[in-house]
Amino acid sequence: MRVWDRAVGGLLGVGLGINGLLMLGVPFDWYEAVPGVVKTGPFNAHFVRDIGAAYLVCALALGAFAWRPRVAWSALLAAAGFLSLHAGIHLFDTVCGRSSLGDLARDLPGVFGPALVSLALSLRAAREA
Repeated sequence: MRVWDRAVGGLLGVGLGINGLLMLGVPFDWYEAVPGVVKTGPFNAHFVRDIGAAYLVCALALGAFAWRPRVAWSALLAAAGFLSLHAGIHLFDTVCGRSSLGDLARDLPGVFGPALVSLALSLRAAREA
């Protein structure tokens, strides 16, 4: 497994882990701080924490991949699955008119970026496994 893949996976895992911990620990502050989130509907601490838990699991999967890629590539694939479905929901909302192209552009680095990176890493790791 390439060192670069492991480093990228580890760094993405750290970022997603921080996001997940913030969602779990200070959900209202997270809701207020992340651009565009307040436009998605009223604050729901339980919902924010649920998604924070999913992000934390993704972070742990990416961390496991960075540490032991030949063993944890399937965990990485599961994380890529969640992140890709999450990005798909954002795309679906734009196509259906519930959000704008500007919202979609705003979501590129924080929603679509992690999905694409984790998907690329998992597909390459699956080929090498």
